[in-house]
Amino acid sequence: MIVVTAPTAKIGRHVVEQLLDAGERVRVVARDPRRLSPTVHDRVEIVEGSHREAAVVDKAFAGADAVFWLMPGDLRAPDVMTSYVESSRPGAEAVAAHGVRHVVGVSALGRGTAVADRAGNVTASLAMDDLFAAVTNYRSLANPSFMDNTLRDIRTILGDGVISGPLAPDRELPLVATRDIASTAARLLLDRDWTGFAEIPVLGPRDLSGNDMAAVITDVLGIPVRYVQVEAASLEAAMLSFGASPGMARAMADMATAKTRGLDEGVVRTAENSTPTTFRQWCEKVLRPAVDAARS
Repeated sequence: MIVVTAPTAKIGRHVVEQLLDAGERVRVVARDPRRLSPTVHDRVEIVEGSHREAAVVDKAFAGADAVFWLMPGDLRAPDVMTSYVESSRPGAEAVAAHGVRHVVGVSALGRGTAVADRAGNVTASLAMDDLFAAVTNYRSLANPSFMDNTLRDIRTILGDGVISGPLAPDRELPLVATRDIASTAARLLLDRDWTGFAEIPVLGPRDLSGNDMAAVITDVLGIPVRYVQVEAASLEAAMLSFGASPGMARAMADMATAKTRGLDEGVVRTAENSTPTTFRQWCEKVLRPAVDAARS
């Protein structure tokens, strides 16, 4: 039995589908089971509730062989350590109590870099990893920024022909599709011939700059799009406008600043840590349909 948390999120839903396709028994922890796709709902065991709650994870992890752990950020939390570490503590305690032998978690690049201790969400994610690594065999999926984050720019793409970010326009960094993160997670959950703690970098096929991304989007959508560099402070203000607490808004700005200072550049690219989906493929399969839907 494999337990999947956040099964309706971008990564989690793909993990569930791939595990089911492989013939695995799957149990999901879902706050709203109605959000599960009809093709999944009747093929999984469902524990209703939040995996932040001790009673929920205690029930969900009983008899489990492995767990996929994805802790979404909580904009209302007072700070990132509460959002990621304290919210994950009941999960780690349930893993230990039920003797779950393998956990795969969604985390971030940055461990070992000079800025990892002041990188907002990433700093908390690395501390969350340590929580699970202390009680079981654990694999941390060390991710850069997601291609899927570009979906947040649909309004400005259509309104102003702009995507934005904190990096210089020609600064290249790794970028990954959430579907590829899910595939890596599913592989590790299906083949549990591993022990101890390790980070698994998931880098995408090549590094890209903001200018590179804008050029691909322009070509795929057929409209001119350019990249604009923004200050980290503007990201903090945007998060506050979305209802984030001051601590969580500050953490987003800290993470953005850390990325400009080398947070995602501590891992050497190899064939093993380079995933297949290109940014162009992602734009064609995900961004273009989303843009078309926004236009209609």
